[in-house]
Amino acid sequence: MLALIAGIIILSCAFKTTLPSGITVNGVDVGGFTRERAALAVRAHTEECLKNKTLEIRAGTTVYKYSYPEISYTDNLYKLLQTVEKGKNYTADIKYYLCAAEQITSAICLAESVSVTEPYAEFKTSGQPFVYYEGNDGRRIDVNKLLNDISQSLNGDFLPVTAAYTRINRKTELQSVKNETKLLGSFTTYYDSSNLNRSSNIRLAAAKINGVKLTSGQTFSFNETVGERVKNRGFLPAKIIENGEFKEGVGGGVCQVSTTLYNAALLSGLTIAEYHPHSLAVGYVPPSRDAMVSGTFCDLKITNSHDKPVYIRALTQKGSVTFYVYGGGDGAEYSLSSEVTGSIATTEEFTDNPEAAREGKDGSTSQSFLIVKRGGYVKKTLLRKDKYQPVKRVVYREEEEITEEIN
Repeated sequence: MLALIAGIIILSCAFKTTLPSGITVNGVDVGGFTRERAALAVRAHTEECLKNKTLEIRAGTTVYKYSYPEISYTDNLYKLLQTVEKGKNYTADIKYYLCAAEQITSAICLAESVSVTEPYAEFKTSGQPFVYYEGNDGRRIDVNKLLNDISQSLNGDFLPVTAAYTRINRKTELQSVKNETKLLGSFTTYYDSSNLNRSSNIRLAAAKINGVKLTSGQTFSFNETVGERVKNRGFLPAKIIENGEFKEGVGGGVCQVSTTLYNAALLSGLTIAEYHPHSLAVGYVPPSRDAMVSGTFCDLKITNSHDKPVYIRALTQKGSVTFYVYGGGDGAEYSLSSEVTGSIATTEEFTDNPEAAREGKDGSTSQSFLIVKRGGYVKKTLLRKDKYQPVKRVVYREEEEITEEIN
């Protein structure tokens, strides 16, 4: 320890020793100076020169400028001044550097880098179904090269540094996005637009489904999406089927919406996870192609069995409702067919109330098929078999006629 202290004292004293005359360091006359004073003089000269210099970093359209004291230096003056000789000129080894260079370059790279935006489609609920965006390539600054170029500039002629970008190309083409948002299938049913309550219910239910997106494997629930059909949610009284009879009930017409969607889904290659037939045949769709919904216990559920998302659009016009399904599909073409397989005769009863009289209708049995065309091959698969009950015929007779017949 004593030896170490003695060495420091000797070095300190030596550094305070007066230099010989006629000595210059970096153009500064330091003859007769103590080594300590000589070092201060040379460094003052270095810093004065540095104040007139600026480092420019050009990144795109932005120019970043740095000067003293953001730019600093190191030198070998302590070592050099130990060996100087009378009448000689010396050049100290000075190394310039940008303070906090790694943090500064990282910030520049972050600010000037551009992320890749892949082409994409924006789904719309009106007008054109999709708006397409081409996206853009990205760019990234090579931070290691930037650090190296800064060092070379500072220890050269302080020439401007231009950041070198690496281009990052998009991985997807816009056409592939369009291929994944093509029309897979659609279906339309018609109704009496003069029936205002029924028309209103159809429009309201369809609007709640319009714009639905299903990711691959996701299941759509009609009841969850449309919600409860009650007056305080805007649904109005209209004809419904209840216990095998046509009656007045809130939400009449909603089953036409579910039926239309059911057919559009099948024509688009989607999987029907749940459906329910009506008890009576309906006139707006062929037999065995209806889908009744009621309360929370009879639902229509559709699963997206494709690899890509599907998008559902609903359009109601005067007297019609249409569903469109868009997506990538599976390369197959889908169609539907149905046939009546039998008849169920109606029964007849009499009434003395003229307002209770009605035409009857025979019931029927039926079945429907899904036809899949893929790669030149056609496959026809039985979808379902159904039984629709007859509507009883009620005949009006006056009470005297009924009495006479009994007697």
